[in-house]
Amino acid sequence: MRKTLLAMGVVLAASSSVAMAESQTMMSNFSYDYMEARIGISPVTYGGAISKSIHPNAHLIAHLDTEFERDLDLGAGVGFHAPVNNWADMFGELKMRMFNDRNNKSSGDWGMEINLGVRQWLGPQLEVAGKVGHSTVGSEDKTFGMVTGRFHATELFSIGVEGRFNYTYDDQIMVTTRFKF
Repeated sequence: MRKTLLAMGVVLAASSSVAMAESQTMMSNFSYDYMEARIGISPVTYGGAISKSIHPNAHLIAHLDTEFERDLDLGAGVGFHAPVNNWADMFGELKMRMFNDRNNKSSGDWGMEINLGVRQWLGPQLEVAGKVGHSTVGSEDKTFGMVTGRFHATELFSIGVEGRFNYTYDDQIMVTTRFKF
């Protein structure tokens, strides 16, 4: 009898701790399913990006930017995202990169990029983010940073301003529109 009561107590304690652990799991605070159109200022570039969740904490991402002067900045890879608290997410990406500048007659230089960042809600419609990373494309190594502010006009549409420092086109301001799907 004592063994049965002891076994039932262990089973109840284990099931309640599992239920408590499951109730404490948090989902990401941001959507990683979006399409983005963007325009860069100084130099003027045009581009876009797409991101699609493939797991509750992972996403695929691809981007393309160009000055339309026989140049191309292309990247594609996989990323992770996880909540830090109820208002912030940490994310990171590993991308295969290709860059072809206007002076390069070949098919472009290939390389890799890795980055890590944080997204934070400042209010119900205002988001800020920061990201640092390192890219090696061809023989060029760069450590870069990005700072973003985004206003979510609706659940499905947002506009943003992004400062890029030491990235593909060096220092640049980007104006972006993002469409959630």
